[in-house]
Amino acid sequence: MTLSFEQLKSMMVFAQIVEQGSLTAAARHIGLSRAVVSYHLKKLESQLGVKLLNRSTRSINLTEAGDAYYQSCRIIADQAATANQQIENLKKEPMGLLKITCPVNIGLQVIVPALNDFRCRYPKIALDVMLTDEVVNIMQEGIDLAIRGAPLPDSGLQARKLSTLPTCLCASPGYLKKRGRPKVPTDLEQHDWVVYKLSSGAVDIRKGSRSYSIAVKGSITTNNAAARTAFIEGGHGVGRVPVYDAQPRIQAGTLELVLEDYELSDINVYGVFPPGSAKSKKLRLLIDYLKEYFAKIDR
Repeated sequence: MTLSFEQLKSMMVFAQIVEQGSLTAAARHIGLSRAVVSYHLKKLESQLGVKLLNRSTRSINLTEAGDAYYQSCRIIADQAATANQQIENLKKEPMGLLKITCPVNIGLQVIVPALNDFRCRYPKIALDVMLTDEVVNIMQEGIDLAIRGAPLPDSGLQARKLSTLPTCLCASPGYLKKRGRPKVPTDLEQHDWVVYKLSSGAVDIRKGSRSYSIAVKGSITTNNAAARTAFIEGGHGVGRVPVYDAQPRIQAGTLELVLEDYELSDINVYGVFPPGSAKSKKLRLLIDYLKEYFAKIDR
């Protein structure tokens, strides 16, 4: 069977239906109407003489034939993307759009300032920056780079470590005056905590060969790092805070270190991106620049 240009287009539409999880999401991602996307799927199934998807009102599932066909469509799409990236890499001045997502607090305090400088260096690279503490589906949202503070779950995504951020325990002067200053790690069990939802329910603290795991509990819980720090400043409890976030507040006198002679676990910051995207010159430039920027903060 001769492959027509129209069928090639239908194959790319089919790949997007699978990756976006629905016809509606695929239509939105590609910029076509849902009716056109449905037309391409039906025409493809008719030309091939097989059913590619089992559809219900709530979900789609690949048939055995659909799964095999999708793998071939994915290879073609990847090769087309690689061809575009090779041309992009030949250009003297990098250009194009980069879509980035990162948590709100580190975004405002570190990533946005870094991107300000990056744009000055590469003015033809456009940026679309999404600040959210929710974990965004990179593939569905068409994200080029996600900043994450945890190792990758089992997925097909790729990651590059950008930095290791030290953390510390802090509380406000008012809270410590009212509740007393913890002198040993076990004292922390009697204190209120400002609980950060996106971390585990315990804080590990160590000194030499001795280590402790302290269960954190308190009347304030938040999924936003900036809100966590603000609540700690407001005198509502003890909290674990990245040093870059705590340092200016310690200098201003609104926070004080707690058990500063003990060590806490660091936060490893990763840049996460779709498979094959590392071939993109503009993405490589951004990742290298962010590593360089984080290194300046460390110094």
